[in-house]
Amino acid sequence: MERFNQGDFIDSQYSQPPRNPPPPFPGGFRPGSGPGGSPGDTFGNAPRTAPPNYTPSRQMTTFRVDSSSIRNCLGNFTYVWLNNGNEFWMFPIQVSRNTVSGFRWNRFFGWSFFGLSLNRIDAFMCV
Repeated sequence: MERFNQGDFIDSQYSQPPRNPPPPFPGGFRPGSGPGGSPGDTFGNAPRTAPPNYTPSRQMTTFRVDSSSIRNCLGNFTYVWLNNGNEFWMFPIQVSRNTVSGFRWNRFFGWSFFGLSLNRIDAFMCV
């Protein structure tokens, strides 16, 4: 009968090959890696194509964007004008009381996951 002492058991635990660490995001998706494969599965309904090839004309300025107004744009291409003058296409997938998260379009890198405070949005338009 072979005998093992406690030190052998502890050493054997540490001599096993290391397990792969879990991915930092569900499904192995890394923000900024673009759509296709895991982002659509992970975050649901991620865009598979580029946004429309035009910039919509800004038709009205709002005083405050709230979650109920932008919630209507979930899952649709949305053009956003920020308070600081930046503007871009986004694809919102989740809205909370004070934030919207989804994908932002960059013509060089494609879609990347991001979040934005609603009080930074000056106006938006869903298409």
